[in-house]
Amino acid sequence: MNICYIVAKEAEAAPFIERFNVEKVEGAFGSLPCVLYQKQLDGENVLHIVVNGTQHGSSLIGCEAATLTTLKAIETLHPDIVINSGTCGAFKKYGAEIGKVYIGSGVMFHDRRVMGDDEWGTQALGNYALSARSKEVADALGLEMAKVTTGSSLDMQPCDLQIIEENGGRLKDMEAAAVAFVCSLLKVPCMLVKSVTDLVDGGVDTFEEFSRNLHKASHELSKVNVKLVDYLLSVEC
Repeated sequence: MNICYIVAKEAEAAPFIERFNVEKVEGAFGSLPCVLYQKQLDGENVLHIVVNGTQHGSSLIGCEAATLTTLKAIETLHPDIVINSGTCGAFKKYGAEIGKVYIGSGVMFHDRRVMGDDEWGTQALGNYALSARSKEVADALGLEMAKVTTGSSLDMQPCDLQIIEENGGRLKDMEAAAVAFVCSLLKVPCMLVKSVTDLVDGGVDTFEEFSRNLHKASHELSKVNVKLVDYLLSVEC
């Protein structure tokens, strides 16, 4: 099985990279900033971890970088499944806690406000299909599922919140819908694994809370990813 993780920040991927002792592949994507780590697990099973990379000294985050990374990863690596692993904001009122890990039950954009007929509105929201195995994985690993909504900004405007609430969003990130969009075009199954760094309704500055909790959330994410890889390999045997 060819498993490909798409991760925005090196800090989010670091514990997972260390745990599997994957090797960095220099120049895998030419002059593009995205970085490939890979390891032959056993037999025909391969683990790829692709990180967006950096520009101007900082990690590339957001939809543009995620779209580029996912496209190049799929074209180069031909994975059986793409897993977008990363951190997110969430809502205290819906039971979220710092470091809690979820499997995505759905995914959409919350900040693409396109007025017009139903076709334009549908395209703007996205609501891309996720892997049919998502619920199976959540049940097997004892994790909750929640809908992820994606935007291009770390903060959130009142109109974003309205769209999130109207569409049942529970987790807020900056990459998942972009990854799922590319997967939908290329017909590759997509799964989302998200760990909470900040509480949208917690009353704390978003960037401050995100920075303080990134290390913890990334380590909790790594624990789940190890179990997820083991599970996927076990059911393929």
